[in-house]
Amino acid sequence: MKSALFIAADLWMIFAGFFCGWRFLRRYRNHLLGLEWMIVGTSGVNFLVWALRGGDEADPQARLVFFFDTFSRGVGITLILVMGLLRVTHRYKPSPVADIAAFALATVAGLYFSGFGGHAFHLGPAIFFVTVNALTTPFLIYFAWRVWNAGARGPAVWAGLATVAGAVIAVTYDFFPLPGDDAHRTIFATAALATWGTQMFVYFFAYRALDRHDRTTGTVPVPTSLSTAGEESR
Repeated sequence: MKSALFIAADLWMIFAGFFCGWRFLRRYRNHLLGLEWMIVGTSGVNFLVWALRGGDEADPQARLVFFFDTFSRGVGITLILVMGLLRVTHRYKPSPVADIAAFALATVAGLYFSGFGGHAFHLGPAIFFVTVNALTTPFLIYFAWRVWNAGARGPAVWAGLATVAGAVIAVTYDFFPLPGDDAHRTIFATAALATWGTQMFVYFFAYRALDRHDRTTGTVPVPTSLSTAGEESR
């Protein structure tokens, strides 16, 4: 039963990553969120294959698992997430150079922190991951508040709850191992995967609700070029 729940949670995260990521790319031309969501989906596929093969941390595939994990926890679902959501909260679209720089930074962070290994506790990385999550959480609460004020009460509540759950997972990840969990931390991994998948899913619908509100109320700026016109069309 425990293994089945773990697989279901991972498949949920994979679905949310690819389904919502593709829609971010195709419908909203939001490359930051679209690519990050798909990276998380890819991470879920890699993690599932590795786990089904035994989950050995000595396996070369484990380094890729740790890379994807630290890529998103460090920069992807923190800095890149905020930059992507700024499109609907402040109508701010980073330049292509800023987009590339953000993913380059996430790659460097992933490569560096994945070198610390898997479940072994390291104080420096643990503090870093909790800190960047703590810095991101207030903006996500603000995002949920904006969605609420746009009249999308359901998506706003879900976005707020998912944000709180994500913060709990971030703190629990390194500092509070769950009692009774196994050596592979299957119970925690199941909770984390389910939470991350839910975050991606509800943030997408909250983003959609706020974007629709902005367009309906005419707060979206009039495109000034053919390129921006294409980006703003759906």
